[in-house]
Amino acid sequence: MKKLITGLLDFQRHSLPPYRATFARLAKGQSPDCLFITCADSRVVPNLLVSMDPGDLFVIRNVGNMVSPADDAGQSTGDRSEAAALEYSLLHLPVEDIVVCGHSSCGAMKALLAGNADERSPNLGDWLNLGRSALQSLEHGGLVGQGLPPADQLSQLNVLQQIKHLRSYPLVRQRLEAGTLRLHGWWFDIGNAQVHAYRPGRERFVPIDEVEGEQMLAELRHSEVEKSSTSAA
Repeated sequence: MKKLITGLLDFQRHSLPPYRATFARLAKGQSPDCLFITCADSRVVPNLLVSMDPGDLFVIRNVGNMVSPADDAGQSTGDRSEAAALEYSLLHLPVEDIVVCGHSSCGAMKALLAGNADERSPNLGDWLNLGRSALQSLEHGGLVGQGLPPADQLSQLNVLQQIKHLRSYPLVRQRLEAGTLRLHGWWFDIGNAQVHAYRPGRERFVPIDEVEGEQMLAELRHSEVEKSSTSAA
């Protein structure tokens, strides 16, 4: 707690002045165009990774960057918090992209591998069931993440599984079909401070370096041009 109080005072003394205008503007509302779903792990700091200011990202954080799938009626089959944030972001914010970001050395993935038999954490055990399909994919020789330690490979497979869960929501499917939403799978290698993106054409996670980043930006620009042409027609 001492670090929090000391840090708050340091923010008020040194970091706040340049941001006063930003917070004054944000007091009137927010308009993030990306929903970022990531792990509650303290080593993963979304705004730091992507150099974003306050108000730029709408963020969901939980153990293992999980999302409960929806049933046929569009209702979450598990915890409603993630589904509520998903609906809010798509209905009330200008969100056009959703990123699911896992990471290396994830405690949730290690617990999933170990079976999480600790009777003291029944809620954690139930929650981790959302990654059970990813674990089954790992056990059946899933190709994504091959060569990584088992927990890291599972983490990458879990990112793809949670994207599948997102696709089970009617709102997400409608926006995808309309071409007004994109889903992205990212994975953060903590030790190397390197973010990887899942590239469907290559069926693997690829480091977002200068070359890859420029290629991704070019693809986004092309997508936006196509969307504009479709809207005009």
